[in-house]
Amino acid sequence: MKIFSILPWADWLALVCFFALWVGYAGFAKGWGVRQSSLLVTTNRYRGYWMLQTTFRDPRMLDGLITQTLSNTPAFFSSTSILVIGGLFALLGTTDKATELMSEIPFAQATTLIVFEFKILVLVAIFIYAFFRFSWCMRQYTFVALLIGSMPPPEAFDSGEFDRERFAHRAARLVASAADTFNDGLRAYYFAFALLAWFVSPVAMVLATLVVVAILYSREFRSDVLQVLRD
Repeated sequence: MKIFSILPWADWLALVCFFALWVGYAGFAKGWGVRQSSLLVTTNRYRGYWMLQTTFRDPRMLDGLITQTLSNTPAFFSSTSILVIGGLFALLGTTDKATELMSEIPFAQATTLIVFEFKILVLVAIFIYAFFRFSWCMRQYTFVALLIGSMPPPEAFDSGEFDRERFAHRAARLVASAADTFNDGLRAYYFAFALLAWFVSPVAMVLATLVVVAILYSREFRSDVLQVLRD
């Protein structure tokens, strides 16, 4: 309970704004993305095309390689998250030197040692969340590989023994779920960079969070890549 009395009200307000913008944007992107066809929603359409094509292929080695390639990226970020968490815990042992270094930065707000450590712990919590999202994404891709491996041969679909559309739709939903989970982890990295500005001042963190939200919005709803995929 000591931290609640030590942390200034401006820092609490900035922290509430930070998480409100994070959660608010995540909800906005999910809801508005359906109406405006965000990058995730648009690529989900191509995931559906991919799974439908998979039902026509035999053998499906190409689809297995694609799934393995897709799972490499969350595996990389998952490992990186562990390294970052370890580095942050190591920083907790040298917070006195870190606070002295931050005090020499122009416009940086003076802070106590316990407040500085609290800010580091918030960063640790964000990267722990990112680790769980990336690791769950990896598991979902193993389920995708399992689903592809269990697909009946094309002849079974052609004969009507199995419903091609239903099987492809189920697989596409699983791939889309993995992509959505990866997106959550990646978004956590973006907002973690915004939180770094908290070590300068609460105002700097709020401004950095707004910049991150603007960047995410432009990439998910206004990017050149999205325009190409829509065309």
